[in-house]
Amino acid sequence: MSLIVSAIVATLVGLGNTLTVIPAAAGAIGATPAETSSWIASICISVAATSAFLSVRYRMPIVAAWSLPGAAMVASFGPGADMATASGAFVVAGALMAACAAIRPLGTLVSRIPGTVAAAMLAGVLLRFVTALADNAAQNPLLILPVIVIYFVMRRLASNWAVLGAFVFGTLVSLVLSEVGPIPAPQLSPLVWTTPRFEASTLVGLGLPLFLVTFAAQNLPGFAVLRASGYAPPIRPILATMGLASVVSAPFGAHATNLAALTAALCTGRDTHPDPRKRWVVGIVFGGFHLVLAAAGASLVGVFAAFPQSFVATIAGLALLSPLSGSLTAALAENDHRIAAVATFATTASGISVLGLGSPVWGLGAGLFIMLIDRWRRSASFH
Repeated sequence: MSLIVSAIVATLVGLGNTLTVIPAAAGAIGATPAETSSWIASICISVAATSAFLSVRYRMPIVAAWSLPGAAMVASFGPGADMATASGAFVVAGALMAACAAIRPLGTLVSRIPGTVAAAMLAGVLLRFVTALADNAAQNPLLILPVIVIYFVMRRLASNWAVLGAFVFGTLVSLVLSEVGPIPAPQLSPLVWTTPRFEASTLVGLGLPLFLVTFAAQNLPGFAVLRASGYAPPIRPILATMGLASVVSAPFGAHATNLAALTAALCTGRDTHPDPRKRWVVGIVFGGFHLVLAAAGASLVGVFAAFPQSFVATIAGLALLSPLSGSLTAALAENDHRIAAVATFATTASGISVLGLGSPVWGLGAGLFIMLIDRWRRSASFH
């Protein structure tokens, strides 16, 4: 029973903390409702398959997730792409993940990108969602302000449930204020194939940053959670599995499948099972619940479409508050790298696009360039 409860809690927490960002990402690239439903369904199927396979294969509670910062990346920097070019970027991001497992020097090179710069780039990506909270509150104060208050109250009482609690409360307030539109009848989710189109500017401007933020903000913390629980995760097979799953699911809309971090912490401890050798079963149960979510993807899209856009955007912003806080803390943790991190953050948050490349690429380049100059200066001073 504890295995089932852990899987349910992890599924609900993951759903509440991340699902609202996907409609925003889909809207940014002009996805139709059917394509958005396919996006949710395909990524839930991918999460289910990888979680069950890896847990059974390695007898560890290895659970997958979809990339929350990756979805935020698409929502913030996807405009200008369409579903076909975005799908091509998703394929390349997954292929790069698999390549890190197959080509050891590439994995080493990516892992050597300074954590401060990677965290600063992620913070710049997430900033837009969080700053939109103030705009949403100004536009619809009767609905948005109580939701924000409830979120912070819930965060003090039960932080894992804060976003879900804010969503439930906001749903009730929306109903009272008669701001909920007609909700369509439940229906099974379609899987819509989109033939990927590979455009250089989208691949570099969206695919490469998507891969980097997923690698740094999701997979690396996920490995840390497993190690903290006493497991020795097989890094290369996990990266290969996540990368291949991302490539296969990308033509159906899924942006990135990766190792879970927050939800993994809910599936790897003593509350899941006293015996660490038996916790791997949670991966199968977790996968089963995500198959149910996959079937309900179209209904979820219909529900979100019925709510005021300001409310859905507010829930997404609240869900990204904690990742933004963690990213800023990591970005500014090392005194020697702070200027480079701030430059990365500011450039990424600016939203500029030059030569067809988005601001995350320029932000990463700016940070690495400044760190190179600082390293050269210190070396020259030493000699």
